[in-house]
Amino acid sequence: MKNPNLKKSVGLALLILLYTVGSAQSAYQIKLVLRPFKNSLVYLGYYYGKLKAIADSLTLDEQSEGTFQGKTKLAGGIYFVVSPKKEILFEVLIDQQQHFSIVADSSDSPDRVKFIGSPDNEIFQSYTHYMARQGKAITEAQVKLTSATTKMDSTALIDQIKSLNADVLRYREELQKKYPTSILTTMLTALREPVVPKQPGGAGAKKDSLFAYRYFKSHYWDGISFTDDRLIRTPFFEPKLDKYYKDLVPPEPDSMNREVDKMLLDARTNKEMFKYLLVHFTQKYINPEYMGQDAVFVHIFEKYINTGQADFFTDKYRKFVNDRAYSLMANLIGLPAADLQMTDTLEKPSTLYLVQANFTVVCFWDPTCSHCKESVPKLDSIYQAKWKKEGVKLFGVMVEGGKENWLKFIRDHNLSGWIHVYQTQAQHDAETASNKPGFRQMYDVYQTPMMYLLDKDKRIIAKKLSYQQFDQVIDLKLKQAKSN
Repeated sequence: MKNPNLKKSVGLALLILLYTVGSAQSAYQIKLVLRPFKNSLVYLGYYYGKLKAIADSLTLDEQSEGTFQGKTKLAGGIYFVVSPKKEILFEVLIDQQQHFSIVADSSDSPDRVKFIGSPDNEIFQSYTHYMARQGKAITEAQVKLTSATTKMDSTALIDQIKSLNADVLRYREELQKKYPTSILTTMLTALREPVVPKQPGGAGAKKDSLFAYRYFKSHYWDGISFTDDRLIRTPFFEPKLDKYYKDLVPPEPDSMNREVDKMLLDARTNKEMFKYLLVHFTQKYINPEYMGQDAVFVHIFEKYINTGQADFFTDKYRKFVNDRAYSLMANLIGLPAADLQMTDTLEKPSTLYLVQANFTVVCFWDPTCSHCKESVPKLDSIYQAKWKKEGVKLFGVMVEGGKENWLKFIRDHNLSGWIHVYQTQAQHDAETASNKPGFRQMYDVYQTPMMYLLDKDKRIIAKKLSYQQFDQVIDLKLKQAKSN
């Protein structure tokens, strides 16, 4: 286990406002002797995914003694004792046994901590001691292997490393068989990754190039229950979750939606796990890493959040989520873009859907925005040099910055060939009076510049990318059109 710094741990205690630590069962009482600290405040913290939060605190007396105790039982997971300097000193497994003692000295290594009356921690400590010994032996053999001078020596060292690793696997399996419901078994299961076997079939059998991927994915969660909320309070469950969605789930929204639905369905009977997963997926896809995956967030919103299954959200967070959802619903990849009825530089009406082009780039920009001042002329350069010949049209929408500044920027940078438009105050007032959503909501314009790429039918092909990325998408679409 790692021993990271916890400088911001106190601030993370706010997490407790959203997530309860335990359920109404027997009280916990963890007696602590922590030398050399006297008359000092120390903390009992816990992992919550990638975050760390505070479960309790105490003030050590003149004998360096104190007791963490409370009226409700602590939820199972990996906890840690934090020094007055906000540093994690050592980790503690907390599950069913919640009345025990700890004797430690901050100057000692974490493996010198003494647990009294906690079989879980005694087993865990034996495991960490064993792993430290095996790890040292494996490292020493690997170092010798790099300097081996004969094939015989190399073979012997490779066999030794294999044997040491096999011993580790056997040791883990024995622990898991002996303590099948323990938190240590849950941890070891979650840390394990599938070992892909040889592909079945003889020498002449047709090989499946996806066999290893399919096997690894189908066995990735073997032995792990999404109703076991102890997993939430470990530092490795969330990275395992992230790896699954990044490396093993196809990035298309439909595939991701199926996986999200399955996990949430499996977790439904455990309130804490369901909470955790719903918040995790909401946070991950509300502003996704990859274009188009905001459709996953919209799916989550419509199926779970907007149906009353997220009653644990705070009012502030609920408003944020609702606003983002309604801003994204109208501009998902593949949907028809909202029409834009604007006014051009000559004060004449101009409408997006009257633009005839194989591709239309809609650019929302502000002549006073520093980023726009840099990127809009570059956008114009690629348009003049390449896109115009390829049948691309530019529909530039002035978001704000003032009409005079807008017109001056267009003249100064010779932005010719664009369809330059803006929304007049009268158009804005009429839109508001009719209770229609504005272009900012329909296109989720929260910063500038922001661009959309539309096909000839005004369906959204790409959005919120750089002009270089749009150029790559246009090239790809043109190649696809030629090959059809």
